[in-house]
Amino acid sequence: MFYGYHYLWFAIPGLILGLYAQIKLSLTYNRYAEVENQAGLSGAEAAREILDRAGLTNVPVEQIEGHLTDHFDPMKKALFLSSENFQGRSISAIGVAAHETGHALQQQAAYALFNFRMWLVPATQFASYAWSGIILLGFILRGAFFAKFIGIAIGIFAVITLFQVVTLPVEYDASRRAKQQLLKLGLVQPGESGAVSKVLNAAALTYVAAMVTAVLQLLQLIMLSRGRDRN
Repeated sequence: MFYGYHYLWFAIPGLILGLYAQIKLSLTYNRYAEVENQAGLSGAEAAREILDRAGLTNVPVEQIEGHLTDHFDPMKKALFLSSENFQGRSISAIGVAAHETGHALQQQAAYALFNFRMWLVPATQFASYAWSGIILLGFILRGAFFAKFIGIAIGIFAVITLFQVVTLPVEYDASRRAKQQLLKLGLVQPGESGAVSKVLNAAALTYVAAMVTAVLQLLQLIMLSRGRDRN
């Protein structure tokens, strides 16, 4: 937002990948939202079965509003599914629901990267609001202040980038656990596993896009800092 046109080369790849990831997710999810799973289970029922069989009977499965707002809250130790996946009996519904139970299984197993991401959340939330304001302040004050403020902004944005880098393996691991449990418990048939994988892989691509965007934006800030230093 503060940069010259040549810095767009850092922004464009992330924008294109992000747009592609969203389109891919939408098309894949909608395709398999029309295919009922052979077990006839709703997303909520599949999630409940996985959690109970893992001994997580105290983790509630609740319904929330919105489209693909599904998530596991590690602080509340509760799983939240959007209405379409809570009630739906499609391949997409049980795939997404199982993925969120994968995060509950990660917490139960004390998965190191999951715990590290949780530890990063407060700092990341602060960084998301702070970095752009600090750069703006540097541009306003100019001179020697700019170098100091952009250095601070780079350090802060590095936290956001680290969070996105850590998030990627956490999400892929949750999907791996989800597919494993769905097959192990017979909630999906072997012939359905490919469709489940497509849904989960399409969702994971959005995290790849977020990570690439964050890395490129960090490089953009570093290049901006070096460019100003040479001026």
